[in-house]
Amino acid sequence: MSQLDAQLAALAAPAAKHTLRGILRGIEKESLRVTPEGRLSAEQHPQGLGSAMTHPHITTDYSEALLEFITQPATRISDVLAQLDEIHRYTYSQLSDELLWPGSMPCVLAGDNSIPVARYGTSNSGTMKTVYRLGLGHRYGRAMQTIAGVHYNFSLPDEFWRALAQHEGSTQSLQDFKTDKYFALIRNFRRYFWLLIQLFGAAPAVCKSFVRGREHALVPFGTDSNTLHVPYATSLRMGDLGYQSDAQNSLIVCYNNVDNYLKTLCGAITQPHADYQRIGLTDVEGQYQQLNTSLLQIENEFYSTIRPKRTANSGETALQALRLRGVEYVEVRCVDLNPFDPLGVNSDQLHYLDAFLLFCLLQDSPQASDREYANLQENQKRIVYRGLDPDLTLLNESGEVKASEWAAQLQCGISACAEMLDGAWGIDDYRRAFAAQEQKRAGATPTPAQQVLHALQEKQQTYYAHTLEMAERHRQYFATRPLSAARQSYFAQLASESHRRQTEVEAADTVSFEEYLAAYYRQYSDCGCTQRTASEPISAQSGH
Repeated sequence: MSQLDAQLAALAAPAAKHTLRGILRGIEKESLRVTPEGRLSAEQHPQGLGSAMTHPHITTDYSEALLEFITQPATRISDVLAQLDEIHRYTYSQLSDELLWPGSMPCVLAGDNSIPVARYGTSNSGTMKTVYRLGLGHRYGRAMQTIAGVHYNFSLPDEFWRALAQHEGSTQSLQDFKTDKYFALIRNFRRYFWLLIQLFGAAPAVCKSFVRGREHALVPFGTDSNTLHVPYATSLRMGDLGYQSDAQNSLIVCYNNVDNYLKTLCGAITQPHADYQRIGLTDVEGQYQQLNTSLLQIENEFYSTIRPKRTANSGETALQALRLRGVEYVEVRCVDLNPFDPLGVNSDQLHYLDAFLLFCLLQDSPQASDREYANLQENQKRIVYRGLDPDLTLLNESGEVKASEWAAQLQCGISACAEMLDGAWGIDDYRRAFAAQEQKRAGATPTPAQQVLHALQEKQQTYYAHTLEMAERHRQYFATRPLSAARQSYFAQLASESHRRQTEVEAADTVSFEEYLAAYYRQYSDCGCTQRTASEPISAQSGH
């Protein structure tokens, strides 16, 4: 019996299976604000949406024009999507004539200077958020700050972890057991996430303005010189056109245990990097250009397909929160916006993600080697640019393997997890969601990336025109379903309260920004920093 079969058998008991109903999930969904003509908005964050610094559900990400919607954790997928729907409906009531761009790759861009960096007020914490984004602009270019996606937060309840620990005979504390298991989930996710890119990737094309002045491997779409693409591409956002950099390619982050994960990232945050030293910490007028001159300003700058997370206290670094209290949940970061869906994501996707993540947790998850790390990087490149090629091969421990054969093997385990989740709830939503993805895998129905290319070809449209048309369609969808007066009032009150809280935060500062920043960075010294590069083997690190 495989480990997966044994784990599923142990969880099949009614009491254990019932714990799966306590899974919490939440969504963070990004969307650009654009003008009716499909150009990036130059307007400030709308007053009616509240303070981007303190609003619990509506904020901004890297650019002032890049909205981010955050749902509260919920045990039912339908509740998560209902929250996201309400946030969209309220937002549209405050946008005047602006639209939400439904694609992961941006609208027509007029160069870096036209892309406004997000602003969060005058408090020390707000200034830090803005300076961090200024630093990203200097390091990667501001065009990167217009890419959008869906992040999926996923956690399992303590009752589940106790049942699993009892089955495995673990003597660890509950939190240590959870942390180790979440890292096991992450290792498998990194091995298999290419399947999610293949099934959900929705960014095979981009407006040529996005790559103006950059080297790339894209080609015109037919006779349309304004749209660039790769014929078998899935998600250009997840490749070297997205948040990837030559500097970060030298950094190998170890997911074999939490200690080495912390040490490696802390090292990258605290040790200077020559390229970023040349940019300088401040400009000639003494204004901050970036938070530091290290490889990473903060841990969030390391772009990964999945992150271990722990809710941080005010002023606490994400790594310090992990070090002190362990992993609380994981954040999946590789899902494109689905431009055909008004919410950018749908119920089938989320049900399938649950089954996929449960599979990654229960499947045997050996520790990673340098060779596997290199294979994973190569697989990501292949799935981004050739993910829809029926002859695609990928790398695993056996060498080259046909992606279609490997996907079929993975689907067997994911299907079993979908059945387990359905059994916990007494529903068939997970099996239906799995069947929908299996249809795509088998070529019976198109993937979102294929749908995008088919639409461009059928309508003879540019990427820009097609996505703008979808944006207008989605706006009408929400306009015909206004919030009730009570819910409209509720969101208006949230916005008002967020403005008040921002004022309070700004008034509460008692130290200079320099003192605030120094205190923030002192937390990283607790992690035992070591910056590890590709020249140093994983096996040389302690704890492996």
